[in-house]
Amino acid sequence: MALLLYNFFHLNLAYSAIEEEDRPRVIEQCYWPLLRLARKRNLPFGIELSGYTLEVTQALDPRWVEELKSLVKEGPCELIGSGYAQVIGPLVPHEVTSANLRLGHAVYERILGVRPRIALINEQAFSAGSLPAYRSAGYEAVIMEWNNPASANPDWNPERRVLPQRALDPKGESLPLIWNKSIAFQKFQRYVHGELELDEILEYIKGNISEADRAMSLYGNDVEIFDFRPGRYMTEAPISEESEWLRITRLYDALGDAADVSFIGPGQALELIGRPGAGNEIALGTASHPVPVKKQNKYNVLRWAVTGRNDLEINTRCERLTQALLEKDASDDDWQELCYLWSSDFRTHITKSRWSKYQDRLSAFEKKHIASEKKSRVQSNRPGVLRSINDQERFVLGNIRLEKKGRLLKIDGERLKITLNCYRGLALESFVDVDVSERSLFGTLRHGFFDDIRWGADYYSGHLIFESPGRHKITDLVAVSPYAGQQDGLIVISASIPLSDGLLRKKWILDDLAGLLRLCVELEINQDVLGSLRLGHVTLNPHAFDEKTLFYRTQNGGEEMETFPLTDQDFDHGRSLSFLISAQHAVGITGGCFEFGDKAKTLRISFDRSQAVLPGLVTHQKVGASHFTRLALSAREVDDTSHSAPLALGFEAKISASRVR
Repeated sequence: MALLLYNFFHLNLAYSAIEEEDRPRVIEQCYWPLLRLARKRNLPFGIELSGYTLEVTQALDPRWVEELKSLVKEGPCELIGSGYAQVIGPLVPHEVTSANLRLGHAVYERILGVRPRIALINEQAFSAGSLPAYRSAGYEAVIMEWNNPASANPDWNPERRVLPQRALDPKGESLPLIWNKSIAFQKFQRYVHGELELDEILEYIKGNISEADRAMSLYGNDVEIFDFRPGRYMTEAPISEESEWLRITRLYDALGDAADVSFIGPGQALELIGRPGAGNEIALGTASHPVPVKKQNKYNVLRWAVTGRNDLEINTRCERLTQALLEKDASDDDWQELCYLWSSDFRTHITKSRWSKYQDRLSAFEKKHIASEKKSRVQSNRPGVLRSINDQERFVLGNIRLEKKGRLLKIDGERLKITLNCYRGLALESFVDVDVSERSLFGTLRHGFFDDIRWGADYYSGHLIFESPGRHKITDLVAVSPYAGQQDGLIVISASIPLSDGLLRKKWILDDLAGLLRLCVELEINQDVLGSLRLGHVTLNPHAFDEKTLFYRTQNGGEEMETFPLTDQDFDHGRSLSFLISAQHAVGITGGCFEFGDKAKTLRISFDRSQAVLPGLVTHQKVGASHFTRLALSAREVDDTSHSAPLALGFEAKISASRVR
């Protein structure tokens, strides 16, 4: 009977809130004490750092790197892999993750002469689709946080948290994993910062002792917060006169004296995978939590997607660069630079000076790889002739019949039958593809659709909502005078909608032959703003889908799409967590494609990420005997990393339906 404790320390000189000139101090005050403790007490620590951090440390303090090399090669420490940079896998194309892992190995082998067996999932932002990249890179296992996947899977046996398991990918193949534990490492931090006493944390740790051997991560987080403060938060604990590394040493000494506690390396925890209760094949992501992330809900994946100083802009520019490198025979140096530019730390609490340097570096790389004409947000394809649409008017464009009657504009083709609401900014009233269903698949659910006063509102599709703290909501749900025309033989319905301090240009393009509907949006708000911008809403008609087989699927950083059943699910990714956090979860849509479907049909929404890298917010909530199911694309959210920034956006979404063959 023993509690087997393993530890790994995350080293990151790209830490968003640390200025470059402070890096030598971080090495001296944080990195050296870690290695000295491991050496003096013979502690089998896992040391996790990116290739970039290793390169910078080598340049600043080669003696530290030599000591790390010795501890890893001769013992007792173990190198844990990351990649060349700290990249959020569920938000980037799979080619970027693959390159990042491959180039990370190259740096580890060149500087340390070793290749790590285990990888820490960057920022603990997990997606099943990313696992094949780790397997292909030669990793034998990954480390992922327990608390958040467990909260979304209440049927899991709690004993799984103290044994290694196997994480499933979209094809049903698995990769071994060992757990990190947010509650444990946060208690460790509180003890070190003087918020808990030694006896209190010892009581917590020993409370995990059982009759059978258990393996538990005691610490698995940043090392730059001990005897140093990055300056990220107003609530950071002050540094006392007593060294925090001395408090850490006392804890390990006390645990070392305990007869029923032993220290093991992270790799040794994998040796328990054959024990009863270990090695279960489990899917970590669920429809409600498709991309689990470490710690509390405010640390959801949106903090690297659409918050920060201007995540949407830099992610979109990095996406264009990714596509440019894929179109040419790019060098490893080019891919390494791109991985650096995708780094997570530029997307959170990045300091002003480092943000300025990042912008210069990003622009220089664009100048090298992207012609200036490819940098524009949207290809502006204007219809040749436009005509206004009068009320009570019927007319024909090509083979398409149009009728404007009151607020509604009906557009009838042989295959597609579309209705738009001219009193609500051309919101989509209904979408019928007769090749798939006689019912509208998505559109507007009118007031009274649900016999529940809590849902007594209109729920639209194709509209835009911008909400900013302390300001009135901005929407495009206003009366418009639409125009009709033809573009390359296709029907175009368009309108310009004045907004507060800005303008929205919106058009629908109908390709009846292909069964394709396109929504084009160009938005500019002429001032720096802070808020939540959601657009391209797709609200399902619940009568048109079989809820028992309803699902959504998309790519979250992987080559394969991930499928999430919606049966017995009730969630809203876009529900605010607090006044500070505007949304809780999201899907990456890294392949630019999202689908709703059931056993008979599929509704596909796709867009070009080189125009805008938009994550998706999914809602599926039970309303009586029915359900409310919607996708919204997010261009901006609010969290603790957010800054006011210009709001300009252009993109085109393609929507189509098909039968399951």
